[in-house]
Amino acid sequence: MNSVDFGMATIHIKRDANNVITRKGWNGKGMYVKLCRNTNIEIDGEMKALNDHFVIKNVNGSFSTWVPSVNDTLETDWECKTLNDFKGAALTRGV
Repeated sequence: MNSVDFGMATIHIKRDANNVITRKGWNGKGMYVKLCRNTNIEIDGEMKALNDHFVIKNVNGSFSTWVPSVNDTLETDWECKTLNDFKGAALTRGV
């Protein structure tokens, strides 16, 4: 798979809800970033809309909101994938 810069990676995840991005430089296996759109959260018994945001799948399988660092945005080791590429992948910490 060819690597791309963050701009191209961002275009990829905007195209389809199944698209994700990852970096070759990350030391955790199975990590990826996904764009979340049209999501809601319950606050005080009411559903509230969330603004579009990135989430990252962490090494332990949990998810967190994510904001790219300056280094992330300047790197050219981004890979464009789909969620299907991660189905059944074992959660292991990279070397």
